[in-house]
Amino acid sequence: MGDAEAGKQVFDECKGCHQVRPGAENRTGPHLNGLFGRRAASVEGFRYSKSFRRAGNSGLAWHADSLSGFLADPGSVASGTRMSHRGLKDEKKRAGLIAYLRQFPDNPRDIPEADPAAKGADHGLDPEVLGLQGDPDYGAYLSSECTTCHQAEGGDAGIPSIVSWPEEDFVRALHAYKSKQRTHPVMQMSAGRLSYAEIAALAAFFEDPG
Repeated sequence: MGDAEAGKQVFDECKGCHQVRPGAENRTGPHLNGLFGRRAASVEGFRYSKSFRRAGNSGLAWHADSLSGFLADPGSVASGTRMSHRGLKDEKKRAGLIAYLRQFPDNPRDIPEADPAAKGADHGLDPEVLGLQGDPDYGAYLSSECTTCHQAEGGDAGIPSIVSWPEEDFVRALHAYKSKQRTHPVMQMSAGRLSYAEIAALAAFFEDPG
């Protein structure tokens, strides 16, 4: 576990949008009481983005590891999130923040047994992988597997559009499925078969499919 007292200081970056305390209410972001073990996008009365609702419907729940991954790179877990924070890269700060948030469960008697303690993990994507230049022509060749589900013209009828996605968002999302940070069995299987170069190529193609 991280240092909860240090995590309280880290939470100063969050409290402009989130409350966590007895009687906490939703603000720009949902309240964070009883966070651990809670399905994503499930706080009653809060209006979540489409991407967060999809993540919750796909099985994402908040545990120490999934929360650490989200805090490190929010866009890799929910690419359309309205949360403005760019991510907390310092693993020690993430662990402290998680330890602090664990002090506000629905049932205080459950701490610390209610949810596994935070494990050291770096969820950041290697800058070299993120910086790969994809070949859009190769991406066009690979794209047929994607367009069996996602509409090639960019429509969003139950399945999110991937047309005109910024390359970096696309790459982060696919790698999150590949590493099983995002929970969707079909996408995990599809992304798991792709090489780094193939993901970069698809990202280059779908950003501007022409």
